[in-house]
Amino acid sequence: MSNIQQSGTFAPATFKLGSRTVKRLGYGAMQLAGPGVFGPPKDHDAALAVLREAIAQGVDHVDTSDF
Repeated sequence: MSNIQQSGTFAPATFKLGSRTVKRLGYGAMQLAGPGVFGPPKDHDAALAVLREAIAQGVDHVDTSDF
């Protein structure tokens, strides 16, 4: 079974995460935080813009873990 749609775009497979079905391709948000990956981001508006764009591109899982 292929994950390539006829349009040529990539369609990542999905899996169950608890009671939700999410795409296997997520966004690792660890580097959006402040210095040393802790605290608020250096540019709050830019960090929000990155997250919004990830969601707009189809990301439905944002990994917020430290490591």
